[in-house]
Amino acid sequence: MHTFLISLVSFVIALGILVLVHEFGHFLAAKLCGVRVEQFSIGFPPRLFGIKIGDTDYCISATPLGGYVKMTGESMPGENLSLTGADAETVAAQKIDPGALTSHPRWQRIIIGLAGPFANFVLALVLMTGFYMLHNEVPLYEHQPSTLDWVAPGTAAASAGLMPGDTIVNFDGQQNPTWEQVDERTALNLQSEHISHTVPVVVERNGQQVTTSLRLSDGGDELKTPDFSMDQIGFLPVFQPGPVRVSSVTANSPAARAGVQPDDLFVTVDGHAFHGTPTIIAYLQARKGVPLTVEISRAGKLSTVVLQPFLDTANGPSAWRIGFTGSRPPFNVEQLPFPKAVKASVAFNRENSLLILEVLKRLFTNKMSVSTLSGPIGIAQQTGMAAESKGWEPKFRVMAAISINLGILNLLPFPILDGGMILFLLIESVIRRDVNMVVKERVYQVAFVLIIVFFAFIMFNDISKLGLFTHTKM
Repeated sequence: MHTFLISLVSFVIALGILVLVHEFGHFLAAKLCGVRVEQFSIGFPPRLFGIKIGDTDYCISATPLGGYVKMTGESMPGENLSLTGADAETVAAQKIDPGALTSHPRWQRIIIGLAGPFANFVLALVLMTGFYMLHNEVPLYEHQPSTLDWVAPGTAAASAGLMPGDTIVNFDGQQNPTWEQVDERTALNLQSEHISHTVPVVVERNGQQVTTSLRLSDGGDELKTPDFSMDQIGFLPVFQPGPVRVSSVTANSPAARAGVQPDDLFVTVDGHAFHGTPTIIAYLQARKGVPLTVEISRAGKLSTVVLQPFLDTANGPSAWRIGFTGSRPPFNVEQLPFPKAVKASVAFNRENSLLILEVLKRLFTNKMSVSTLSGPIGIAQQTGMAAESKGWEPKFRVMAAISINLGILNLLPFPILDGGMILFLLIESVIRRDVNMVVKERVYQVAFVLIIVFFAFIMFNDISKLGLFTHTKM
């Protein structure tokens, strides 16, 4: 009950903030364009309470899963869910009413439609910029000696003969570099014009120094990306001094079925003592589904379990998983200057926007089933986990990710969504006349029914993931 209440409250708060920002975007654009706003509502009808200021009724409505801005002349069932079309006399009157939406040029109406999603993008950018400026959590390992926890097979590091336990004592002329310095020197070499991109490396191994050369790539083009990370060349640092501690376990996952519990310690994986969740993830990908033998410590007692990874195609690019989340390694809190904070925020939001676009692409190319999608319950679980997690980073990241995904989804060219309204306006701009009102209303009615059916399916899918029917016999 405790977890349920936290998920519910955090979901309502998060959704309320995101909808408020989204609708305020529409509201502000409408006001700036001179469109009369009749109602600004958080939640869908029925109306509970509010206050009227000028022409606008600012109110709270009973259904807390959305919101809307009702503008004069908005006769189609957009976010206000009104399915009552306007008759010819009303339409004619609205077109000469300077405060009506339909009396304004189509380019202004497109701006009003774009303003909601744009506000979500701005919120995501502001949230993460503020986080990085005030509470940027920097892992301690970045400022510690660069010791390798593991070396991924088939990578540049493996080809250079580097081994787990090696400590880099010289990297491209940098003596005793930290992992942050190794990352910086690697990026610097990738940006250079050298053909081979070969970096001299000296490591300490069993008390002796070994000299080698790290060949990043023939041209470096495949590594010259804004999201470059050291694991791409096979470097898996020692992220923390001790073994990985389990933070949470996904229901019905291999880890859950094997009896793994929160606070368990992964002492060894196939005999390897790993010191970071990213290392275990990289090891999983390299093993490509081979069962793992994991030695677990629970309250000081050791036990061994065998985990069979599964190929997850539902959450972005395909990856092997066993269904657990590791606790975060130690970190320091730093305050980034504004330019660096903006850069980090842009990188975070770009990564999350590309992820949702990848999911949509897989759905439309039949590479992913719609049964893998999550709805309000799934989102509530994510907000609940973020609310219960230590530190501010999970909370800011979840809010920013949901905000940017909400903005992208609203831009999809589907009636009722902002993108659907924009699509109609673009069509009307091309044909230089309005789409027939009856046709438009029927399209919106069909779209509304489809949205309700899809929402019901997603809700059932969410409930089925809770495991409530796992003991039902067919």
